[in-house]
Amino acid sequence: MPKRRELIGMTAAAALLPGCAATAPLLAGEQTRTFTGVIRKSVEWRYLVWMPEAADRPAAGWPLLIFLHGSGERGTDLARVKAHGPPKYAAAGRRFPFVLVAPQLPEERQWDPDAIEALRADLIARGPIDPDRVLLTGMSLGGHGTWDYAVEYPDRLAAIAPVCGSGVPSLAMRLARLPVWSFHGALDDVVPIAPDRLMIDAVRAAGGRPKFTVYPDVGHNAWDPAYADPALYDWLLAQRRGQPARG
Repeated sequence: MPKRRELIGMTAAAALLPGCAATAPLLAGEQTRTFTGVIRKSVEWRYLVWMPEAADRPAAGWPLLIFLHGSGERGTDLARVKAHGPPKYAAAGRRFPFVLVAPQLPEERQWDPDAIEALRADLIARGPIDPDRVLLTGMSLGGHGTWDYAVEYPDRLAAIAPVCGSGVPSLAMRLARLPVWSFHGALDDVVPIAPDRLMIDAVRAAGGRPKFTVYPDVGHNAWDPAYADPALYDWLLAQRRGQPARG
């Protein structure tokens, strides 16, 4: 597994420059956007966004689910991002009651917490999004990215759902109050389950109450059963920033 946080070598204290992204309004349906920012170094991500119908918008704004893809979806063909996870279902016509955003990494890059934070801040600044209902999920490389962002910015999120990823147990105390639901295949020989289990145990030892779903007969592809389960989306939508986990 390549080293993480190679994308732009940033720190959590780096300045985020506002007004770097496109300012056109987000419309209902699928759209392609580009986020550009400067955080010590420049970063540019293309991303897909699916907006619900405006008439259904909650008074406080929409929940936001950011999806981080795996290593196989990196590159310049944005259609790759639709191969798995929530984008797969959205592209097939499923309507979610939240804003779904799926950025794409360039080849050989890793998910960087500070770049994800800059994107999150930009989306909230421009969209009808409830900042207390920001949710993060990702698979494989994106599962690592989900854990990494959460330990750097736990107070920005309502909940996380990493799939076949792993985190840093020594930082798990930062997640004691964040709702977590992690998924892994017991037979995973690409990202072994043991480090993920250590992360879950460390969050519990810190006082958290994370959920951990293990698929006993599944290898690396834990994302198909995880993202096909309506209970995951119900659980994510039940969470609120700063509140104990529900469900």
